[in-house]
Amino acid sequence: IYDYANERYEVPVPLNLPESPESTVKNRLYDVTIQNKPFGIQIRRRSTGTVIWDSQLPTFTFSDMFIQISTRLASQYLYGFGETEHTMFRRDMNWHTWGMFTRDQPPETTLFLLQYKLNSYGVHPFYLGLEEDSNAHGVLLLNSNAMDVTFQPTPALTYRTTGGILDFYMVLGPTPELVVQEYTALIGRPVMPPYWALGFQLCRYGYENDTEIAKLVEEMKAAGIPYDVQYADIDYMERQLDFTLNPRFTGLPDLIKKIQEEGMRFILILDPAISGNETDYPAFTRGLEKDVFIKWPNTDDIIYAKLYRAYAALPDFFRNSTTEWWMREITEVYSNPHNASRSLKFDGLWIDMNEPASFVNGAVGGCRNQQLNFPPYVPRSRSEGLIFKTLCMEGQQYLPDGSPVSHYNVHNLYGWSQTKPTLDALRNITKERGIVVTRSTYPSSGKWSGHWLGDNTAAWNQLDKSIIGLMEFSLFGISYTGADICGFFGDSEDELCARWMELGAFFPYFKESQWERIQDPVAWNSTFEEISRKVLNIRYTLLPYLYTLMYKANAHGSTVVRPLLHEFVEDKTTWEIYKQFLWGPALLISPVLEQGAVAVNAYLPNARWYDYHTDEYIGFRGQFRNLPSPLGHINLHIRGGYILAQQSPANTTFYSRKNPLALTVALNDSQLAEGQLYWDDG
Repeated sequence: IYDYANERYEVPVPLNLPESPESTVKNRLYDVTIQNKPFGIQIRRRSTGTVIWDSQLPTFTFSDMFIQISTRLASQYLYGFGETEHTMFRRDMNWHTWGMFTRDQPPETTLFLLQYKLNSYGVHPFYLGLEEDSNAHGVLLLNSNAMDVTFQPTPALTYRTTGGILDFYMVLGPTPELVVQEYTALIGRPVMPPYWALGFQLCRYGYENDTEIAKLVEEMKAAGIPYDVQYADIDYMERQLDFTLNPRFTGLPDLIKKIQEEGMRFILILDPAISGNETDYPAFTRGLEKDVFIKWPNTDDIIYAKLYRAYAALPDFFRNSTTEWWMREITEVYSNPHNASRSLKFDGLWIDMNEPASFVNGAVGGCRNQQLNFPPYVPRSRSEGLIFKTLCMEGQQYLPDGSPVSHYNVHNLYGWSQTKPTLDALRNITKERGIVVTRSTYPSSGKWSGHWLGDNTAAWNQLDKSIIGLMEFSLFGISYTGADICGFFGDSEDELCARWMELGAFFPYFKESQWERIQDPVAWNSTFEEISRKVLNIRYTLLPYLYTLMYKANAHGSTVVRPLLHEFVEDKTTWEIYKQFLWGPALLISPVLEQGAVAVNAYLPNARWYDYHTDEYIGFRGQFRNLPSPLGHINLHIRGGYILAQQSPANTTFYSRKNPLALTVALNDSQLAEGQLYWDDG
């Protein structure tokens, strides 16, 4: 829905659309009815007659900086919309409003007395809806302006956005898994990570020097705990300046070389903001020469945000000149042209703070356009205006074709626009598949990157919330997702951290990361080390199955972390379950999520299930059971009818991939089983 008389901003995100309709009127799966007064569109599933969209309501509004549209829904069962933290996988339809506008907003935590329901790092205006007869459909609103959505008990939805057009796309499933496959066919399939990226990874903000990292590597090796990837946070930079090396980390190039020779990999962090305070900073000087930074409109003056201690210029990643500049700067980190001994031979890149984040609201000295920064309608959670912790909305950016566009319209695309140039640079430099992990995402970001759920806190309520986040990003087409194990902020304690290790071992992206506090697996005691070693050996044993699932996601759009309702949608009990999840169709994970618990109340859907640890048929189905779960044990069940590929574990995937492969064959009630294995050079 657009204004035919006036050209309006439209989202510059390419979708995979057919050039002409692929079905005839006779063979279509749906019927469409358009009503003029009040204006609205009704879409009905032809096979069942179910109305899955009905905006024939008197709430429709279309003005310059405010658009509103409401629709009735087929049922109360709605999943998706992000990135926001909430307490169930199914959305609560009882008059809740959630904002969507990217910002540097950690998951809810009492540590910082943050309010609930705040919009966070990414924007995904996509939902999966279930119909009462168990059919499923999906709806995407391709709009990148600040917006919110209100869930109503009718059931109904009301969208409100501050600009652009209403550009809706619907996929008709009819199963939940097919909805995701059809959605990712539209926006792009999830990226295929290298095999090593499925290994365990360690990171901490606050490493004092490269010697501390080297010591950790040796301690993990001595403890025999599988571990593939080490990170360096902004500590390795000089004064948090991208593309520099801190004098305390002059041994980092040799350390990276050493651990790579031992079969490990290394990932560096990069922020988008470039300091303008320095007297001799080539990245900034060359950025000026290439004209890459976001400026005030109709001037040559850069808008300066603030990051850490610096006045920071933000690159405009839509511009072709910026991607060329970004490529050069990253290349010179990898192969230092002035001193080869300072080259950092990274294997992957982690891009952070790309909402974009700022430590001042708008700009140093304030913003200039009141209407854009405080528009007539400010979506939920943005009472401080749109500039809270980010750039002024009047910032001038340019699309690749040279068309000018305001930051007001493309703010939600900032991280999206940085991600592909980063992956292109990584692959061009290393000549390998590599992996990029980004904090800020938008539909189709998953084509180029993974994602972590942000700067969480060491708290028990973060365990089930991380499962919800993973299942949502499965819907959003970002399969390689995880959460910071044991919590980024705050002090974890050993039981919480141990249970988080057990759970995190079944996140596709498995990284432990902390803010200064040392809580690596070797920082606790021998019991904790044994728990970590045990669950990591299970994960590494199952990596051939997980890698196959990642391939299926990349090739066909299947989910990796899979809600139970995707496999058992006819069983309405599964529509509410979010404290358990599946790996693909065949492995059920039922973790302990509560302090002091030694059992878990798990639901085993209607299938034949075998205990992973004992290979025994459990003898019940379609019911909840209290399963013993002492500390150090996570309940895993293999579904009958499937074959899982496995491999003997080792301390890194470089060595585990050399070990013998095996198959676990779990027969169904008909004494049949099938499975697949995808294998390449990793």
